[in-house]
Amino acid sequence: MGVQLGEIIPKEKIEFENLAGRKIAIDAFNSLYQFLSIIRQPDGTPLMDSKGRVTSHLSGLFYRTGKLVEYGVLPIYVFDGKPPDLKRKVSEERRQIREEAHEKWKEAIKAGDIVAAKRHAQASSKLTGEMIDESKRLLETMGIPWVQALGEGEAQAAYMVQHGDAWASASQDFDSLLFGSPRLIRNLTITGRRKLPGKNIYVSVEPELIELQKALDSLGIDRKKLIDMGIMIGTDFNEGIKGIGPKKALAYAKEGKSVKQVYKEMEQEPEVDLDELRELFLKHDITNKYELKWGNVKKPEIIKILVDQHDFSEDRIERTIAELDEKLSQKASQARLDSWF
Repeated sequence: MGVQLGEIIPKEKIEFENLAGRKIAIDAFNSLYQFLSIIRQPDGTPLMDSKGRVTSHLSGLFYRTGKLVEYGVLPIYVFDGKPPDLKRKVSEERRQIREEAHEKWKEAIKAGDIVAAKRHAQASSKLTGEMIDESKRLLETMGIPWVQALGEGEAQAAYMVQHGDAWASASQDFDSLLFGSPRLIRNLTITGRRKLPGKNIYVSVEPELIELQKALDSLGIDRKKLIDMGIMIGTDFNEGIKGIGPKKALAYAKEGKSVKQVYKEMEQEPEVDLDELRELFLKHDITNKYELKWGNVKKPEIIKILVDQHDFSEDRIERTIAELDEKLSQKASQARLDSWF
């Protein structure tokens, strides 16, 4: 879910042509969950191969990454590592929500309510260890680098942007800003027309750029106050203060009140250690041991994974492979040329 800051954070649309040649550190789990949620049949059934194995994540990863490379983007997928102890409660709650949604999906299917079935199915998306491993293998065959984070992928991506190894991080969640990413791109992997939940209305989804310092200046706060705001509202690691939304949290932050003071004023007790949670955003465990190289598309291995093992259309796969190989070869040639100057 991430911290809900969307209504107060200033954003600007950014065209894909302005991302050409940019290295973007993508929150892999966030993207894979999006693919699992969106790429489904009308009744909510995910894409599956002839053996009943879910393939929605592979379809989204392959075709969307191919499209990003076609636009000139240099993607880097960053995978979550061990979740912090503070996240255990939230993770358990999410597991229960997914299980309940799955049962509601089955009930809706039985009742013939396709609209409700699709809605509940999207909420039941589950990312397994096997899905993560095969996603990494697919990226390797595509010539796309991935990085294994020690902890939260968003924290690792933020570090990579801070140190110039990527131009921006990409995620639907605003937690990246709390982790200190100088630039955040939303809607990078889910652009196109999307149906509003519960309504027969479609909207256009386009990439948005958020620059951390501009956002902080606009709100009149610093990053530490932004972190306190996030904790007040609720993050992936805590529930937040009941009755506090983004606007109230901002007002408290601008008054100079800390999250501890607001908890006390609202006569509520935090379910986590607030100092530990604040420190998690400020000094998260990261790694600097990674190598970022694009290219060396392995067509036979891609065919084996997607066509032979998971029944994808070979013609369509080959077209995307050809475009991927051409674009990454051009990038590799340009990199070798640039090294002479």
